[in-house]
Amino acid sequence: MSERTLKIVSFNINGIKARLPRLLEYLTEQQPDIAVLQEIKTMDEGFPAAEFEAIGYHALWHGQKSFNGVAILTRGEPAVETQRGLPMLDGPLPIDNEPDEQSRYLEADAFGVRIGCLYLPNGNPQPGPKFDYKLGWMRRLRAHGQMLLAREEPTILLGDYNVIPHDRDTYSVGAMADDALTQPESRAAYRRMLADGWTDALGVTYPAGGVWTYWDYQAGAWPRDHGFRIDHILCSPQAADRLDGCGVDKEYRGREKASDHAPTFALLRA
Repeated sequence: MSERTLKIVSFNINGIKARLPRLLEYLTEQQPDIAVLQEIKTMDEGFPAAEFEAIGYHALWHGQKSFNGVAILTRGEPAVETQRGLPMLDGPLPIDNEPDEQSRYLEADAFGVRIGCLYLPNGNPQPGPKFDYKLGWMRRLRAHGQMLLAREEPTILLGDYNVIPHDRDTYSVGAMADDALTQPESRAAYRRMLADGWTDALGVTYPAGGVWTYWDYQAGAWPRDHGFRIDHILCSPQAADRLDGCGVDKEYRGREKASDHAPTFALLRA
């Protein structure tokens, strides 16, 4: 009998109500064990949990009216929530030491793995307060990530990081030169997380780059394949040891009324 493999997916759905048919289609066809969602863009009471239950998925969600919002779906067995929102820490910005009012982080245990679902702030326009907020949020994420690493258990932090780690992760360096996603400060904050011990699953699997997870709705980006990589799967050493592949279910970006992101997945030996 072959060893079981968990399929763990990150999917920025860009509005769960608008994309619900596409999401249910994806879950039914691919049957991932865990799917984490970003930009659900709905308040808690509007989350369509019953729709997921009907196809065998349990749900945890952290909603916000019209913006942001994250969720964790698990197939067959419920996840156990462990953290809602990032913990506070001492630091130079208000974001460091005040409760975050934006719904951007949800964490749970499922199938023997700690799963952190995140939607990192975009940070545009930069420079400015939105970029400062992004960097402050990344400091909080790194501090929480260090606590998770100290547990020495299989852990995955995945979601829309809104960071293009390298020039090879965008179709055009010039087009993205002034964007918050490529700024040296954003990239340095991401590298610091990797230096702590996290493994960028897609980054190590496709070191030459050219793997996109996002294509803008504007300027014919999808048919021209003008994309970039901002959806990342960071694995703790214990999870990285069980990594059995990863990739992007790219074809779902081309379907009618699709999200501007494609599902990004890792396979983990159970």
